Amino acid sequence: MSTPEPSESPASPPRKGPLSFLSGALTSGLLAWVCLGLSQRVVRWYSLHPPQYSKAFAQSIGTAMKTLIVGMSFLATFTFAFVALGLTLVFIRSLLPVREAEPS
Repeated sequence: MSTPEPSESPASPPRKGPLSFLSGALTSGLLAWVCLGLSQRVVRWYSLHPPQYSKAFAQSIGTAMKTLIVGMSFLATFTFAFVALGLTLVFIRSLLPVREAEPS
């Protein structure tokens, strides 16, 4: 019994082009801008409405939740901003000519 050999080798997926990097950078930059506006609104809301509870335990939970919400909103902002920066750099690099590796 012989095993059938594949007639063609599987094709490699097509490479991403500069337009793909540019669209990703613009999308991520837009999301970073939206998240920055959301983060500013969250900080403004919590500065105008600080958690005030009569019990110390409830006050510490309220403060922890406020810190968590503000921190996560800014984490999303900076994550999208760094992805946009990275994709912008990859976009610029994709526009530069490719140097062939010299044999040693």
